[in-house]
Amino acid sequence: MPSIDKSPAQARRFLVRGRVQGVGFRWFVEREAHILQVSGWVRNNPDGSVEVLAMGSHVQLLGLRSRLQEGPRAARVDHVEELESELVAGLNSFQVRGS
Repeated sequence: MPSIDKSPAQARRFLVRGRVQGVGFRWFVEREAHILQVSGWVRNNPDGSVEVLAMGSHVQLLGLRSRLQEGPRAARVDHVEELESELVAGLNSFQVRGS
């Protein structure tokens, strides 16, 4: 029987740089977040990076970071910066922000 991660929720902000806009990166992140049961959001930044706010257990966030470093097939990820963040009350799903 698989173990369930009962560690407390954490929040991390990720800044992903490389060829990460115009390649379906936000929808890739949304799909991976749903698979990992992570809540938060993803958006494009004006400087060409993609920003992710993710909330979940330590294991869930490690999994998401790993997927961010790979990205979708058309993307090229050069760098993933990880920053501490604050939990956002009431944010219980994962959303793509902006269009």
